[in-house]
Amino acid sequence: MARCVRCCCCLLVLLLVALGVTAVVVFLRHRNGGGPVIPGAIDRKYAEALAVALQFFQVQKSGKLVNNKIPWRGDSAVDDGQEAALDLSKGMYDAGDHIKFGFPMAFTATMLSWSVLEYGGPMQAAKQRDSALDALRWIMDYLLNAHPSADVLYIQVGDPEADHKCWERPETMSEKRPLTKITAKSPGSDVAAETAAAMAAASLVYKPINESYSSSLLEHAEQLFAFADRHRGAYTRTFPELSKYYNSTTYQDELLWASGWLYHATGNHSYLAYATGKNGEDFADLGNPRYFSWDDKRPGTQVLLSRVSFFASQGSGLAQDNGLESYKQTADAVMCILLPHSATAAFRTEGGLLYVAEWNSLQHPVASAFLAAVYSDYMLTSGKTELSCGGQSFAPADLRKFAQSQADYVLGENPMKLSYLVGYGDSYPQRVHHRGASIPADVHTGCGGQEWLQSSEPNPNVATGALVGGPFKNDSFVDERENVMQNEATTYNSALVVGLLSSLLTTSSVAQSLSW
Repeated sequence: MARCVRCCCCLLVLLLVALGVTAVVVFLRHRNGGGPVIPGAIDRKYAEALAVALQFFQVQKSGKLVNNKIPWRGDSAVDDGQEAALDLSKGMYDAGDHIKFGFPMAFTATMLSWSVLEYGGPMQAAKQRDSALDALRWIMDYLLNAHPSADVLYIQVGDPEADHKCWERPETMSEKRPLTKITAKSPGSDVAAETAAAMAAASLVYKPINESYSSSLLEHAEQLFAFADRHRGAYTRTFPELSKYYNSTTYQDELLWASGWLYHATGNHSYLAYATGKNGEDFADLGNPRYFSWDDKRPGTQVLLSRVSFFASQGSGLAQDNGLESYKQTADAVMCILLPHSATAAFRTEGGLLYVAEWNSLQHPVASAFLAAVYSDYMLTSGKTELSCGGQSFAPADLRKFAQSQADYVLGENPMKLSYLVGYGDSYPQRVHHRGASIPADVHTGCGGQEWLQSSEPNPNVATGALVGGPFKNDSFVDERENVMQNEATTYNSALVVGLLSSLLTTSSVAQSLSW
């Protein structure tokens, strides 16, 4: 009898523990905006690297700083937007310059949101989720203010031609900061749609945190998408002088990308039909694998919409949707070119880096590695154990191994034995092409601080978290400040590496829905 009582007591305790764990899991999922459950320990290396990477957003902030922890940074560009009676003081500087380019900044926000949505749980466990949300909010406040009416979006602050002739700290800028906007008569579907994607994705992040802010973001997202679709045209066709900076190849991929995010944010099937119907046939280049970047959102859209396929209920209309299946098949093909032992494997350096472009060479491998990690987790969570690549069979673990290889290369496991993430490890670039980092905080140069650009000395300030452009095809790297191709960092690069590092914090499942 006593043994039975003990057994009952043990069963009761186990039941209470299980209920407690379930409650914690539900709480974490809700609080993390659809973030995954954390089944294992956090990887210390990737957690430390993530903490470093997130600091670059603090380095890049414009406006009146709040809780500033970067000792050599201060308030700057606080009057941005005044000529249009707008507050455009927030947002972030694009790279080592002081221009606010709306196109890559919106992409930065979209990627930060995607990272939090998929990996908010591990980020929270690593005590880095709040830092990501802080950076995201700083950008989203700017983007909301940049959209004062349905068919008007301010897409740039500053004159890049004039800015690039100056070498000075942002805190002491005195040059004029002109505004550039798109309208119904001066369209820019690519930047409007990317901003819509950023708004939609961020609305999902903030839905369980700040419902009114989330609703505002979603309202702006739908307006911007309608604007982008109704008044079609690339912004660099409207403003050809901007094509030398961020030349958008086409606006078609951004329309599909935005519709995918709006579907996840609203559940409105018209957005899904937009991407999988005739627009998908015309714009998505289905069947042809590409590389994900600020300019080409097609691979990202294919992975994002494959999420719908992976988690669609058997027998549902979504499970039988041929358009969705085409997106998933193309996403499969993208994964196949990333896997080093696949018959369709893309070129990589002797050191193992996926190599696509000479300028900013780390963008494509880091972006691709993030997609591979996400796809691996979709497969694991949905119970899909096999990826077929031309008759070869690969597992989710193979995708994760590729993602880790690219992250490890970035963090120092490369022929140069150099961490390309500034501030991480013992050896990293010392002369990053960055105005604020290269000039002592107590020096007022005016526009003519070129002596600091041309100096061979290490930067007096460390641009912690900067992901520089990266190595050449032979794995070599030249740490010189005027080597813009290799040694300039960008905010969108940082968003990509934040996503990659977040995906590797722990082996985890992902939430089956991004909407909570």
